[in-house]
Amino acid sequence: MFRIAGLSPLAHLLRALVYLYRWTLSPFVGWHCRFQPTCSCYAIDALEKHGAIRGGWLTLRRLGRCHPWGGSGWDPVPDPVAAQAAATPHRCGAPEKGHAAVAQPGEKP
Repeated sequence: MFRIAGLSPLAHLLRALVYLYRWTLSPFVGWHCRFQPTCSCYAIDALEKHGAIRGGWLTLRRLGRCHPWGGSGWDPVPDPVAAQAAATPHRCGAPEKGHAAVAQPGEKP
């Protein structure tokens, strides 16, 4: 399988499209970025950290927030570990930080 630097072929293709945008359309759009890093830097970082599917989704979400009524400021790509921890479901019976333990039937509370 064709893999360079740990990226899938789809991630390489999406990354190439971002670079194509940077070299062709970006000079005409202007340098009025609402976020840091810029959306194209964000896209490349997201594709390199998360791969084509999740990185592409994070990029689309970021582009969706880039409008006059959206946010602005520092918005880095989330770390893969933090994203995985947020997606991990709570295991039944294991106490989680911030959750109260629930007494099982027959146990004293």
